Amino acid sequence: MIQQQYPSQLLERAVQEFAKLPGIGRKTALRLVLHLMRQDEGDVLSFSEAIATMKREVKYCKTCHNISDSETCPICSDARRDASTICVVENIQDVMAVENTQQYNGLYHVLGGVISPMDGVGPANLEIDSLVERVARGGIKEVILALSSTMEGDTTNFYIFRKLAPYTDVKLSIIARGISVGDELEYTDEVTLGRSILNRTPFEGK
Repeated sequence: MIQQQYPSQLLERAVQEFAKLPGIGRKTALRLVLHLMRQDEGDVLSFSEAIATMKREVKYCKTCHNISDSETCPICSDARRDASTICVVENIQDVMAVENTQQYNGLYHVLGGVISPMDGVGPANLEIDSLVERVARGGIKEVILALSSTMEGDTTNFYIFRKLAPYTDVKLSIIARGISVGDELEYTDEVTLGRSILNRTPFEGK
């Protein structure tokens, strides 16, 4: 396939950078770059500064590993939330998905992925030990496993089940399978996801 030649090396460099984004091919990247070229310089500088500032200053919550502007995210620092319940999710997008259901008022724990040997991701690459530490400190009554209903998600559920087994006073539950097997949590509609959380069932490690 012949690569398209651009009239400007600066344009080509910008297209190459945009094309590194997930789901963005070179044609889409070119369209985005040309759109930016048509904007006022101030708007483009504001756009680039927003990206640079985000990368430079965004933090991860020291408690749940959600993104935050401070050391502790707004959810963990909200005294109105139920601090005795932790909802375990794969990524930050899943936190947003669950919050959009308005059916959950507890705290979260973001693993940063799921166990996937094929991709070289093991338990040590995830925030599982910090989850166990949170439970070990006490005060937790329920841990909800809200991972995607994939083989990797189920493997991670079982691993967490084994790690939390010694804490017999903590209820371990899993969201109801209103979500189709193989579905990613972040793409599930809010009504289905909300019902899955409300109708969660005890996790038996099977």
